[in-house]
Amino acid sequence: MQKKLRVATVGTGYFSQFHYNAWARIQEVELVALCNRSATVASSVAQEHAIPAIYTDFIQMLDEVKPDLVDIITPPHTHVNYVTASIERGIPCICQKPFTTSLEEAETLTQLIQEKNATVIIHENFRFQPWYQEIKKILLSEQLGNLYNLTFRLRPGDGQGQDAYLARQPYFRDMERFLIHETGIHWVDVFRYLLGEVDSVYADLQQLNPAIKGEDAGIVLFQFNNNIRGIFDGNRLADHAAENMRLTMGEMHIEGSKGSLKLEGNGIISTRKTGEAQWIPHEYAFTTLNFGGDCVYNLQQHVVEHILHQSELHNCAQDYMRNIKIEDLIYKSSSLEQRIKTR
Repeated sequence: MQKKLRVATVGTGYFSQFHYNAWARIQEVELVALCNRSATVASSVAQEHAIPAIYTDFIQMLDEVKPDLVDIITPPHTHVNYVTASIERGIPCICQKPFTTSLEEAETLTQLIQEKNATVIIHENFRFQPWYQEIKKILLSEQLGNLYNLTFRLRPGDGQGQDAYLARQPYFRDMERFLIHETGIHWVDVFRYLLGEVDSVYADLQQLNPAIKGEDAGIVLFQFNNNIRGIFDGNRLADHAAENMRLTMGEMHIEGSKGSLKLEGNGIISTRKTGEAQWIPHEYAFTTLNFGGDCVYNLQQHVVEHILHQSELHNCAQDYMRNIKIEDLIYKSSSLEQRIKTR
């Protein structure tokens, strides 16, 4: 019987519930320790998930437990210290996004990761949502022909009013860069996963709700190879037709020479051949349980498979830097009101 991967975690905020739920279902993993600044909260989470050791000091946890993998589920301002401590001890880690608080910080940390030949995976889970995994297969089959464009309309409907975001993630309200830095970055990664590298961006961002500090709406035009265009149309105040607004958080439409594809807010994918009027549902397996079609589980299982069996790895820090640089150029484009080449 193969020895289980010993995983330690740090953080117990809102989104951590999905991490702990996923770890508990991965058979190859054993949760061995949890760190949190509040021992009371740490004790409660540890008891719920049968985690044997709790700490309030991250360094002490690493040195005493010596885990095989660390899951960092804390705010961005803590990431540099936690990632640095992990890689200096030769411990692979998963780091929540946003990776760091700035592009410069990310570049410096990534350089250290490269120097240490360390393994750091950014917890960018949207490409692991089952609908995007399936759409990738459809695009690779070339049944849509030569692609023309891809559009995603972000419509979570949670950004209206004076109390926007207070119930779930109140720190959203104080982010000076919000729509793209916190949310749109997911689709920067998804677009790259589906279509390849970005050649240029043009962005027009705006703030609709005066109760928050950052932008909460905007349109970004991406140019890819072969004249393919991607459009991210984001508005956190508007909603879309779905029982659970957070399942897909919006709708996608892809057009090609042989046909079109649409992703609805309920996770259903349909395709239509060029010249035909009828949309045909595309059958595939997905769940509506947990967050985003159980994408947190999918990502964590992906990392475990890589560590145990050296399988292909998505979104290591070095690769993820491309997303962060594109994000920075999107803000620059909006500020300068011009298209910007990305390379």
